[in-house]
Amino acid sequence: MEPVPMLLAMTYRAMGDQFHDRLRQIGLEPLRPAHGYVFRFLKEKRATTVDIGQHLGVTKQAAAKIVNELDEWGYVLREPHPTDKRAQYVTLTTKGRDYLKFADNLWSDLEHEMAEAIGETTLDTIKTGLAEYLQHVHGDDQPGLRPVW
Repeated sequence: MEPVPMLLAMTYRAMGDQFHDRLRQIGLEPLRPAHGYVFRFLKEKRATTVDIGQHLGVTKQAAAKIVNELDEWGYVLREPHPTDKRAQYVTLTTKGRDYLKFADNLWSDLEHEMAEAIGETTLDTIKTGLAEYLQHVHGDDQPGLRPVW
């Protein structure tokens, strides 16, 4: 059997692939995992493109491309920065917030399918164990969801 980190990575990839397959089936824009990290990052705040790039671990240019796509599709809004004329704040639009709710429901559906495959008790045990491990490693200062490139 594979080591736990490999199993976690493969499981995340399998669920992510199913998630994006379903997005394609319903005809949404060609959203990629990087877009999802931006949605989560902007969920509770606004940020500049530089902030988004730092969060994603990509260049400002790569972050700008992602923001441009999300803006064209109506998921984010750019606003002037109050003190830096070269910068803009990026925030989620109503469409972006609605998408986050939709995505949460889709992830919940995939989690239910996992419970059907491995059993609800097993899934609960895995979730509890992972949460306890994160608490052990990070304490109350839990890191936000970030990509692992």
